[in-house]
Amino acid sequence: MGPFYSLKLATLAGAMVATLTAAPTMAPAGMLEKPDGFPQRPITMIVPYGAGGGSDQLSRAMAKAIAEVAGVNFQVVNKPGGGGTAAIPDFMLAPADGYTVMEHIDNAVSAYAKGDIRENPGEDWVPLCMAQITFSQLYIRPDEERFSDWTSFLAYAKANPGDIAVANVGKVGSMEVINMQKLEEALGFKTKLISFDKPSERYASLIGGHVDILFEQPGDVSSFLANGSMKPILTFFDSRPGDFADVPTHKDAGADFEALLRFRGFYVKKGVPGERIDYLAAACKEGFGTASFQDFNKNKFMHLIDSYRDSQGAVELIAGAVTTYQDVYKAQGLIK
Repeated sequence: MGPFYSLKLATLAGAMVATLTAAPTMAPAGMLEKPDGFPQRPITMIVPYGAGGGSDQLSRAMAKAIAEVAGVNFQVVNKPGGGGTAAIPDFMLAPADGYTVMEHIDNAVSAYAKGDIRENPGEDWVPLCMAQITFSQLYIRPDEERFSDWTSFLAYAKANPGDIAVANVGKVGSMEVINMQKLEEALGFKTKLISFDKPSERYASLIGGHVDILFEQPGDVSSFLANGSMKPILTFFDSRPGDFADVPTHKDAGADFEALLRFRGFYVKKGVPGERIDYLAAACKEGFGTASFQDFNKNKFMHLIDSYRDSQGAVELIAGAVTTYQDVYKAQGLIK
């Protein structure tokens, strides 16, 4: 297993474009110094998922935070499709000049490990930082009459094999699908996966009763948790995070496996001039440390795990995850 996935609670410390208004071209005193005037125009930030989801929320919060510390304007462009892979060609076709940044998640790593994409995110792209690392949960509607908690859900699922529909973003071999497969194998039940690329469709499918359960991260659905339209019944993590102390973990339920975690970060293409990479990486670090971004992360339950990794830390995280996914795929017969 890769080192990232052995984190324990004891170590926790169609395209939508929005231009984020930032400071003037000449950065005020105290802001990061621009290398040779870079950037002189807005930077495009590609988000490989739809508006309103976790990647979209993170990208807009980080773009705003970087604007605070570096005086940089961003255009955030959503390009959903293919479980996050549809945006990659646009990213790869963009000039290696630092004017295109892509947000991506661990699904890019799993897609590379399985052979669905050619680019290794830790080698063929340059990670600027990882800004979120988090666990996943299963959610139901609070007014669900067939089950109200994990125990009653599991009993229903076992008595009705294959009847439970799970809303998910994952493709075969993704973090979401692997975690569900391991859970079902360990506890002896079976569900059916309904995949949605657009977060709004995923969430509406649960609230509207079109699916029975949602696999998601708590930060992505924090507003639904706050207004009581979703209820967590299981956490994929080794121990219960404090904010969800009353929710059992998969290990509490008797499934003894290391759950794969979600991580989200920002990348530029290989070949971008080094001083521009250093500037953007520093902007990520400074942006992560702003009060506004820290408040955002706390509101999204992202303070429960030490989420930040610099460029080198991100490379190490990705390398460990690639190894982990390849081991899983070999065991499943998906790769040799």
